[in-house]
Amino acid sequence: QVQLVESGGGLVQPGGSLRLSCAASGSIYSINSMSWYRQAPGKERELAARIISGGSTKYADSVKGRFTISRDNAKNTVYLQMNSLKPEDTADYYCHAVVPNTRGIGVGYWGKGTLVTVSP
Repeated sequence: QVQLVESGGGLVQPGGSLRLSCAASGSIYSINSMSWYRQAPGKERELAARIISGGSTKYADSVKGRFTISRDNAKNTVYLQMNSLKPEDTADYYCHAVVPNTRGIGVGYWGKGTLVTVSP
């Protein structure tokens, strides 16, 4: 079993910055990938950023150039540095991780989410 706990959400003005953290704990020997998804009211959940075990990253076009995902492997923690925030970035941000189980297959886990509000 793996637990993901997000932190760092809050209220920020347009153009401001915010840094989200997601700490993974539990039965973790390695992590295949960690991602940040976001979901605004009335909208589908979308992938904002993903980082793979080898370090490769993927970003949604809407956040590319403004958001940076990174990992601290020793702490099993993923970060999302969000710069130049826009009102349309307002959403619940969810951490997701794919962690191999004892059989060696990847299992997905979700955090409970943290709210980011971008408003003047």
